[in-house]
Amino acid sequence: MKDLSPEERQEKLMYHYKEILELLGEDIHREGLIKTPLRVAKAMKTLTRGYEMDPKAVLLSAKFKEDYNQMVIVKDIDVYSLCEHHMIPFYGKVHVAYIPNGYITGLSKIARVVDIFSHRLQVQERLTMQIKDCIQEALNPLGVMVVVEAQHMCMQMRGVEKQNATTTTSDFSGAFKQAKTREEFLNLIAHN
Repeated sequence: MKDLSPEERQEKLMYHYKEILELLGEDIHREGLIKTPLRVAKAMKTLTRGYEMDPKAVLLSAKFKEDYNQMVIVKDIDVYSLCEHHMIPFYGKVHVAYIPNGYITGLSKIARVVDIFSHRLQVQERLTMQIKDCIQEALNPLGVMVVVEAQHMCMQMRGVEKQNATTTTSDFSGAFKQAKTREEFLNLIAHN
């Protein structure tokens, strides 16, 4: 499948979404559905564009020598992803901190890393680890910590149908293994 051109992929996606609509009992010739397979194919390409990007390269493209060695926090990064189990969205906020070890990166690059990993079929736990691991590998900081708070529409729309449940995941390395450092980060991102 990787040998297919973008146009061939879109055609295949359109074909399969047309089949899905028919399997659901829909009339694919109905006015409101005629262009739906094309629209869904384009939407899925956008929602999964992270497979075509290298998050580590993004961080390295704006890596700067700097002697700053205190915590850098980018918080409240909006995240939207598709749960790989049901292909239904989950959404929320990501909070990232790192302690530089001679190098920093552009602040927007942290948000771009979140965006790249979230635009793949995901589970929240893996998303959390991938963001942390990427920053750790690219910048080699003294430590990284990532907290993701998200609501999962697979829990809201189907299954247990709990609209207000929020899932929080975290992962950390280096200096954040010390409880005091983790506590400082968590206090700084707390929503008052």
